[in-house]
Amino acid sequence: MLGCKNLLSRTIKKKKKKTKNKNKNQTKIRSKNGPRNQEPISQKCQQELGFEDEEEDDEGDDEGFSLKASAPSHSHGIQPMGNLYLNPGCVNSRNTGLGNLQTLTDELVLEILGLLSGTHLGILANVSKSFYVFANHEPLWRTLVLENLSEGFLFKGSWKATFISAYYPCFGILDAGVSSLRVRDFYSDYLFQSWLCANLEMKPEWLERDNIVRKKGISLEEFVSNFEEPNKPVLLEGCLDNWVALEKWDRDYLVKLCGDLRFSVGPVEMKLEDYFGYSDQVREERPLYLFDPKFAEKVPTLGSDYEVPIYFREDLFGLLGNERPDYRWIIIGPAGSGSSFHIDPNSTSAWNAVIKGSKKWVLFPPDVVPPGVHPSPDGAEVACPVSIIEWFMNFYGATKTWKKKPIECICKAGEVIFVPNGWWHLVINLEESIAITQNYVSRRNLLNVLDFLKKPNASELVSGTRDRVNLYEKFKNAFESSFPGTIDELVKKAEEEKANKKKLSFWESAMDSNAGAFKFSF
Repeated sequence: MLGCKNLLSRTIKKKKKKTKNKNKNQTKIRSKNGPRNQEPISQKCQQELGFEDEEEDDEGDDEGFSLKASAPSHSHGIQPMGNLYLNPGCVNSRNTGLGNLQTLTDELVLEILGLLSGTHLGILANVSKSFYVFANHEPLWRTLVLENLSEGFLFKGSWKATFISAYYPCFGILDAGVSSLRVRDFYSDYLFQSWLCANLEMKPEWLERDNIVRKKGISLEEFVSNFEEPNKPVLLEGCLDNWVALEKWDRDYLVKLCGDLRFSVGPVEMKLEDYFGYSDQVREERPLYLFDPKFAEKVPTLGSDYEVPIYFREDLFGLLGNERPDYRWIIIGPAGSGSSFHIDPNSTSAWNAVIKGSKKWVLFPPDVVPPGVHPSPDGAEVACPVSIIEWFMNFYGATKTWKKKPIECICKAGEVIFVPNGWWHLVINLEESIAITQNYVSRRNLLNVLDFLKKPNASELVSGTRDRVNLYEKFKNAFESSFPGTIDELVKKAEEEKANKKKLSFWESAMDSNAGAFKFSF
């Protein structure tokens, strides 16, 4: 979570009209489209948070953050704790409204409220202004919707309005989906952060690093020897030119083609039309991502609208037929949606092709755990920041000084990125995007996959299949029956390569690898 110190030390810049306010000391914090009846704060607070006149914003843009032009004000007027420290005469209404519960952290208060039903949250919101704010925290209502409306939902501008319209349609009072009640002098870093991360623009410096190798028209042999065997990422251009999907796949085509069929969106199933309705309205820290592994079975035309690029056609999991783990997905999401740091399942490699939109990628090699990411010792779980934007705000800057810098790029429509097995990667959509991704096993990473599948805790690690326990034996037997003796050959080759890496020739041992000159020891 963003600490108070971080919130104070960073500038949040807000684009404003060029005309200055007549009275700077009474400038109000507001977004272009948000409500205008907010409480004024001191000029010093405004400057700390970066809500300044445009003329004063022209300098030092590299140091601050920018809110999206469409960003609304915080619906309940919550401010970061730094504002309270700069106004020592203020009393935090958060505490007075919680009574004896004020000693609990905001996270713990919300965890307790997360045990309540929608009805009880609504009742609690009437107890005090502080409980009103906590009980209207959008992630609480999001959880209620996703847990209770597994067949999909019609988003009504906010998660609370969506829940109420589903269970109490006779109310009909929440057209905008956002309450207008604002609470004075309510300070909370935790609650403010959720709004902040949902409404920040990606900083230019987060997008400018592009150090991935780009190739166009390379041969299969070159791809294997230069990228797949050494396990290095590459961005491939021009290999989607023959895809029907590249020409046809847009909202209208997909909605018409898919009709009332439902696709996986997080824990729920939704029609495409309903999902696009959600993505058009939503402004949240972690937008839901359409990520469906059965799209080609549901709509065979979608499967025939693209073909696997030549570099990835050896897919040995295909030997398992219908028993193979999930391996291909259609991915649709609005700007800000994406995947936080993870390693692809079952030690597979992957390719991701952008059909519409663009994606920012950040990748770390297998031996480098990204900052802010904490995998469990057995690899079964990964703890990382709540949102992708939060990771960029708090951890991305640290990578500038690292010797092993991450591989980064922006993958645009018509481009494909190769993600080698074991690489950590984060992806965020910079605009509404449509993509296809597939995970695969070739001979180059076959031994890694077999080692992964036979781990003692494989039943916890293996994903995408119902039979996690027996996948190793099934896959190995299927491969050996199709390619007898190949595993032994691959093992022998791997051992030889490992031995050769350990042995240094006389000249290699006599050369200074850093300076390129002889070194002498006495």
